[in-house]
Amino acid sequence: MTKPVPDPPVNTTTSNAEASRAEELLKDREAIKRALDYYLDPPTPYTEKTRRPSTMFIVAPNMDTESLLAHACESLATASVLASDFANDLTGPQRYTALAIQQSIMLAELAVNRALDNVDPA
Repeated sequence: MTKPVPDPPVNTTTSNAEASRAEELLKDREAIKRALDYYLDPPTPYTEKTRRPSTMFIVAPNMDTESLLAHACESLATASVLASDFANDLTGPQRYTALAIQQSIMLAELAVNRALDNVDPA
């Protein structure tokens, strides 16, 4: 709903103060229109149908769950060691950040190990 003329119309015979006020009103009106469009007509949500992952690197579709979990567990163990070694070279807040990343990796590794136990309890 765009108007061809500004509200109030810009008059070339007005003083500079009135002209700048009219420009401010135009900017405000545009900002209000953007805000209303954003909240009343939001963009379409991100769905799985619109997502098209790259097929450059793909896991073989015939891989069994146990093999996938075992590989994930080994990858997480490696990442945990790398983060721990990296944290040893740091000091202060950076060290704490690296240790927090290492702990998150370790927790993921524990979850994968539990899933592996559930898949093959032997």
